[in-house]
Amino acid sequence: MLLDVAQSQLVLVDYQARLMPAIHDAQAVVRNAVRLGELARLMKVPTWGTEENPSGLGPVAPEVRSLCQRVLSKMHFSAVEEGLGEWLRPPQPPAPRGNARSLPRHLQKGPAEAAPARDAVVIAGCETHVCLLQTALDLIEDEFEVWVVTDACGSRTERNRDAAFDRLAGAGAELVTTEMVAFEWLRSAEHPAFREALALIR
Repeated sequence: MLLDVAQSQLVLVDYQARLMPAIHDAQAVVRNAVRLGELARLMKVPTWGTEENPSGLGPVAPEVRSLCQRVLSKMHFSAVEEGLGEWLRPPQPPAPRGNARSLPRHLQKGPAEAAPARDAVVIAGCETHVCLLQTALDLIEDEFEVWVVTDACGSRTERNRDAAFDRLAGAGAELVTTEMVAFEWLRSAEHPAFREALALIR
């Protein structure tokens, strides 16, 4: 199964000022998060951010925040507990009530078609074994397809990060890299954004 750009959303978890200095290989992790955000912007993929306890851990790094449509401040480790699911899958308006003759003429044809669902969540962030793991597991439970971008994820230790990857794979998440996401979103060297995307990942 390949990642479909038309069904994708990107979530960037807790790349925060006071947290990143403690993260293993933090510079590469943030660099790949920024690449993901830039690719998402190029390919018109909605991008959301989160920040854990910003008064204690500081705000999201500005280079990541600038790529997010919105950033969710939270205290729970899982962003789903704080409403991320509603951002990713907003509630649909109720269908009009009444029989066809009792409705105003503009409603008699039935409701407009809803926008196609974007149920593939590409997710990356810190700390992989805490906030990212708990958010991703909750998204899987809520029947999203979850794609974890391993080279844009970090923990204070490699052991914690890798244990999270093992658990996520066992729960049904797809483990991918930044380049895998880019080329699956593109699908072809004839994609109009191919050259710009290539410049971002090289």
